[in-house]
Amino acid sequence: MPAPYTSDLAEQLADDVLERFLRYVRVNTQSARGRNGSPSTPGQLDLGRMLVDELRAIGLEDAELDVNGYVMATLPSDPALPTIGLIAHMDTSPDAPGAGVEPLVHRDHPGGPIELPRNGSVVEPTDQRGHDIVTSSGDTLLGADDKSGVAEIMAAVAYLAANPDLPRPTLRVGFTPDEEIGEGATLFDIDRFGARAAYTMDGSTLGEIQDETFSGKSAVVRVRGVDIHPGFATGRLVNAARLAARIVAALPADLTPEATSGREGFIHVYEVHATAGEAVIETIVRDFDDDKLRAHIDVLQRVVDEVAASEPRAQIELSVEDQYPNMREHLEAHPEVSAAAERAIRAEGIDPINAPIRGGTDGSMLSARGLPTPNIFAGGHDFHSVREWVSVQDMAAAAAVIVRLAKEWAAPG
Repeated sequence: MPAPYTSDLAEQLADDVLERFLRYVRVNTQSARGRNGSPSTPGQLDLGRMLVDELRAIGLEDAELDVNGYVMATLPSDPALPTIGLIAHMDTSPDAPGAGVEPLVHRDHPGGPIELPRNGSVVEPTDQRGHDIVTSSGDTLLGADDKSGVAEIMAAVAYLAANPDLPRPTLRVGFTPDEEIGEGATLFDIDRFGARAAYTMDGSTLGEIQDETFSGKSAVVRVRGVDIHPGFATGRLVNAARLAARIVAALPADLTPEATSGREGFIHVYEVHATAGEAVIETIVRDFDDDKLRAHIDVLQRVVDEVAASEPRAQIELSVEDQYPNMREHLEAHPEVSAAAERAIRAEGIDPINAPIRGGTDGSMLSARGLPTPNIFAGGHDFHSVREWVSVQDMAAAAAVIVRLAKEWAAPG
């Protein structure tokens, strides 16, 4: 038997959310690391233009796509009420294939694994019996991260625009590029956005409201060896690939994403490029505690120094850059922002789940820059993989929460 929706409102919004989501995921918006401009890929502009057209069609006449790939629009209301922002990111992760997405809707899921038609991929939704599950065909990611959030905002704003008697403040809509490579908030014009507070629709499980994230750094190790023809290499070759392998192997096995959970941080080696002459090890370093984050960097530096000392003919350097801060310290001064989201989630008949994110959102940097921006669930699971999936019922619930959140801000306090 099909699973019930969380409310009549969610059921009303479900078809629109799904139609929009299926349309958006077919646009290849995969971002690219090491960008030379914003956005990092042209497909994000394609989706941005589509969203501007749709926003104008539902009555948000000021919708625009700026030169950096950000979409912004306004649904106006009583100017005496605060202006509240709704934000999602348009790009998808570069960690799995992202072109040619073919979404599949598995109606009334009977429970158990879902075998996808390509690549032998298997999706395993949990506690979703009777839900309508959307997956890819198995050889690409789906794009629920974060096109589910985009679709939910679009459907909710369209509903509010079509029902002007419903209580709401002025709503500012923002869709960002390049969130997956840590750049989503970099060029976000907070002053032009003009919101008192905002919410990213970029979480996962039904009911999540998150006001704490990892703090994040990127750390890149560059190894320059001494290359020479292997037939003449005796005593002369300094193999950068082998030195890079030694560095990766020397990192603590208990300080990896697969060996940590909860509030434990990690060092994640996500890409290695190596030849005998040169090698690059790309990592991200994460923790909720800034002192522990610095300690993880110290571990990486110590390993690099030890390997460098063992082969003085090589040049080995570690460079570290900040990516985003833990949003908690910036949101603690604005408890009313998360409280409004919790009330909206309860109004939808859902128990709020307040748990820290083992990752980051655009809200991390936006909160640090002065725009309080907690994160709300969008329904997707198994992000950054070909096993990504989302429930239509959960997306509809998230869209309904947005409508109820608007009501909360129409009568704050």
